[in-house]
Amino acid sequence: MIRVLLADDEAMIRAGVAAILSADPGIEVVAQAEDGRDAVEQVRRTRPDVALLDIRMPHLDGLEAGAEIRRLVPETAVIILTTFGEDAYIARALGDGASGFLLKSGDPRELMAAVRAVAGGAAFLSPKIAQRVIEQLPSDRLARTAAARERITALTDREREVLALVGSGLSNADIAGRLFVVEGTVKAYVSSILSRLDAKNRVQAAIIAYEAGLVTG
Repeated sequence: MIRVLLADDEAMIRAGVAAILSADPGIEVVAQAEDGRDAVEQVRRTRPDVALLDIRMPHLDGLEAGAEIRRLVPETAVIILTTFGEDAYIARALGDGASGFLLKSGDPRELMAAVRAVAGGAAFLSPKIAQRVIEQLPSDRLARTAAARERITALTDREREVLALVGSGLSNADIAGRLFVVEGTVKAYVSSILSRLDAKNRVQAAIIAYEAGLVTG
């Protein structure tokens, strides 16, 4: 069971996100907080696997709370869930050790996929955020595109298909449903893809998928 702390200063948002997460039998919301300071204290007390934090909260914002959680309880992974996708927020959150960054306007399936990914030691960015990160990467775009396309030549056709779905933010379960295979098969594909691409996690794989043109929009 993946144990989650949820922090947001709006009660209706907390209730909605909690309802989405509760639909997954493998995820349990063990604590909720309405401000960043309380979120840090509850993480210290309950030691959840994942802390899901809004950015704009009183007393301590989600970015500050996330950095403090990573310092005090490094085994708890941090996901930033927010309406705001400004580049400065993204860079700061990831720089402070957050494992995920999601927009509230995203597909609810992204939320569950992100929680599962970061709880397993991986990282997860919503597709829109991944694209923003790519746009901010240094160096020549054409050169990066050419390099990414060269890297994916090491993949089989099926692996490229799976990589495109990873880049679209789909979970292993969603990919299995799309491809009509069991989830274990998808896990094997993803593991092979990461190895062949020399990518550390799904975020890096997603970036390669975007740069190679496997994912658009």
